[in-house]
Formats: sequence, C-alpha cells, structure tokens
Amino acid sequence: MPLAGNRDVKLPIYLDNHATTPLDPRVLEEMLPYLTQHFGNAASKSHSFGWRAEAAVTEARERIAEAIGARAKEIVFTSGATESDDLAVLGAARAYREKGDHVITSEIEHPAVLDSCRALEAEGFRVTYLAPDAQGITSAAAVEAALTERTTLVSIMAANNEIGTLNPIAAIGQLCKARGVLLHTDAVQAFGKIPLDVNALGVDLLSITAHKLYGPKGAGCLYVRGTNPRVRLAPIFHGGGHERGLRSGTLNVPGIVGLGAAARLAAAELASEQPRVRALRDHLFSSLTSRLQGVTLNGHPTERLAANLNVCFAGVGSDAMMMQIRDIAVSSGSACTSAAIEPSHVLQAIGLDSESAHSSIRFGLGRFTTREEIDYTIDSVVRAVAKLRAERRPFEIAAE
Repeated sequence: MPLAGNRDVKLPIYLDNHATTPLDPRVLEEMLPYLTQHFGNAASKSHSFGWRAEAAVTEARERIAEAIGARAKEIVFTSGATESDDLAVLGAARAYREKGDHVITSEIEHPAVLDSCRALEAEGFRVTYLAPDAQGITSAAAVEAALTERTTLVSIMAANNEIGTLNPIAAIGQLCKARGVLLHTDAVQAFGKIPLDVNALGVDLLSITAHKLYGPKGAGCLYVRGTNPRVRLAPIFHGGGHERGLRSGTLNVPGIVGLGAAARLAAAELASEQPRVRALRDHLFSSLTSRLQGVTLNGHPTERLAANLNVCFAGVGSDAMMMQIRDIAVSSGSACTSAAIEPSHVLQAIGLDSESAHSSIRFGLGRFTTREEIDYTIDSVVRAVAKLRAERRPFEIAAE
C-alpha cells in the first residue's frame, strides 16, 4: 500500500537506471519505421531498401559523433558496451603488440574490461591493475607511476557504474598523449550524463551503449580515433568486413537508429536534465541522513554522476532491505557469482569490509524519476531500516 501522502505514486518505482533505462517514447517513434516498412540491409547497395537503411545508419553515426566532438567515420557500431570494451581492449593490445605488451587499467572497471585484460594476460600480456583511492578515483599520477616503455594502452572508465565517481580523464588523456600511449575510456555511464568531447579529453577509444541512454538494448558503438594518431585495432569478429573491417556482421539498423536518437536527445537535454536529477538525488540523500543514523556515502561526494546515490545502512543487510522495499527497484552492493553472494569488487577496492559492502544500496535515478517517487522511497527506506534494526537488536542484546 502507498504510504500516507504518496497515494498518487504508481508502483513499482524504478530506481535502477544504472542497470538499464526505459526506452524513451521519442526514441521508439524513430525506430518503428525501421522495424516495419524500412527493413532493408544497410549493406545492400543495389536497391532503395538498402539505400534507405544505409542513410539511416549514416544519420545515426553523425548524431553520435556530434555528441562527442568526433567525426562520423570514427564511430564503429557494435552490439553494446561489452563488445565495445572487448574490441577496444583486445583489439588495441593485439594490434600494437609489436610496440609493447603492457596494459594499465583499474581494479574497479566493468567486468567487460577486467575480463578482457585477464584474457590478455593468458596471451602473455602484462596488466597493471591500479587501486583507486577511498572515493573511487584513479588519478593521473597513479597512471603515470605505472607507465613503462612497453605500455601501449590505458583503460580507465569515465564514471563508475556502482558508486558514480568521475575519473579525471582529461588529465589522464594529456599524460597518455605525451607518452604516445593509447587511452580507452568506458563512457557507458557517463555519456549523456556529463559533457564528453573526445579531443578535449584526449581519448583514443570510447565505449557507448544505447540502453543506458533510454535507447534499445543490443546497440552500441566504439569511437576509434582516426587521426593523431590513427588507431589500429585487431577485429574480434570476422566475416563480411562491415564497419571498415573492424566489426563484421549485418548492422542492427533499428537499434542503431535508436542509439542515434537517444544520443541526440541526451546531448540536447543534458543541461536541463542533470540539474533536475541531481536535485532529486540530493533530496533523497539529505532526507535519509536526517531521518536515519548510520547512513554513509560510497564514492566521491561531489565528483560523481548526478543520478547516482550509493550508500551503506549500518546494521542492515542489503538483501533484507530489498525484500522490505520490493515495490522499489534498486540494486545491492553484492554480486551473485557461482551461486555465492560476493561483495562488490568496487566496494572492496575502495576499502569497505564485507559487512559494509553487504549493507550498501545503489539508487539510480533517471529521466522519468519524479519527486513523488523519491518521497515515497524515502518513507519506505526509513521504515524498512527501522524495522530491520529493531528485529536485529534483541539478538545483539542476547549475544552481549
């Protein structure tokens, strides 16, 4: 039942926008014709169906490039973030192996980057995993200290997907450029949330996916710098030579159209959307900390995504909490791997012990989050924490 004062809230409430986002109706509207009447293959060069599909892909490419200050031909379409990260890390390391065999990344990257780095290690590459500071930042100084004459690639994410911390990518980019080392950044969480310009940042490879941008699942892209330097990649897919030979496979035209539409909207609305979401996030945090004790923030207090709030509730397990607030979609600081519940590798890397990591909740606000939903969430969380702490207290007294 809705709490008093929140009777107009439609349940369930979605606050897990870092995991995925709902499809914006405006994006769907642009996609629909390419799911029905404009069904041509963009590689078909001999008739109007293919020409129309190719034109739609070209327009999407231009929209994405404009949003990040790139050139259209520097955008390579993929199936999403994981493939983009794999192509960037594996493709760059393998292509430049004659120059060096050392890669630098951080301990709190997305598994798509970390697992690609482990695959490189199995091939004989050396990988340095940098520890972030207690707020989740990987500094340019830490990167500089790890560079060697054999380093060919640095991969540091723009914004962390769990704690929202923003990394100093421009400073890292300047350093890498001076040393002739390629820089890849996983911008999956950052794109559309903070301004991104590939030249100002000095990045050579940048990963994007549509479904974090209110676009469709199954569509993403990788920015691959074309000049100063012209980046070479060893493809990880082989076949028809699509996407300049970097990503073979029939293009997902509806998904690409959706990605282009989502990128255009995100760039156009960033200046108005992010302050609104930040205000809601700050209201959520200040209300929780004023009404509850033992609430601590994970990540940097200011250098973070506007929509991200990752907090620990002392003495309250995240799984128990989510059971109490089942009408609110959030995520926990634990990951299920091999049937075992393990603390988040991100929270462990920034120094949280197992108990604290297991008491963390990530709230991911988004474009369609309302003040009424946040007020309902505040009331629900406060009641849940009070209930769970009260249930735990008799056991603590008995153990003393």
